[in-house]
Amino acid sequence: MPHPEALTLDVREELRRGGEPLARILKTVDALRPGQSLRLLATFEPLPLYTVLGRKGFRHQAHQCAPGDWEVLFSPISTPAAAEKARPGSHQDTDTHDWPAPLARLDNRHLAPPEPMVRILEALERLPAGAVLEALNEREPVFLYPELEKRRAQIHTEPQSDGSVRLLIRRGLPQ
Repeated sequence: MPHPEALTLDVREELRRGGEPLARILKTVDALRPGQSLRLLATFEPLPLYTVLGRKGFRHQAHQCAPGDWEVLFSPISTPAAAEKARPGSHQDTDTHDWPAPLARLDNRHLAPPEPMVRILEALERLPAGAVLEALNEREPVFLYPELEKRRAQIHTEPQSDGSVRLLIRRGLPQ
């Protein structure tokens, strides 16, 4: 049975303006017809989106057309029941009362995606197991959660009065 024609979503201009198109991408994915694919045009390879949409039952094929110009085809691979699994942005917010003070701090406000996530993951890798990183982001880092889960890191988020988010991230302990 042939797949319906892919729906194209171009988020390049929004990303160039420093916007965060995640909500629009997820809304578009939710509106796809059964079996329909999404053709996403972006300014970078959206690595964290692979995990998020993978949980919703999509595989991906990425192609860099030119520097700062990516095309990714997300195609459905599973049943509708599997696609309803964990929603992006859902995570267990951890109690930090027994955590040590942060060993490193990052101010990621005013950085364009995916730079805040890249900086957090790089800084976290430099910390010893069990150490805490504090980061300030302009928004909740929904793409970061699956990456932290893979690394067995814990996270605590605190919305700030200016709309930003303070993150405390504890590097995972060795097994």
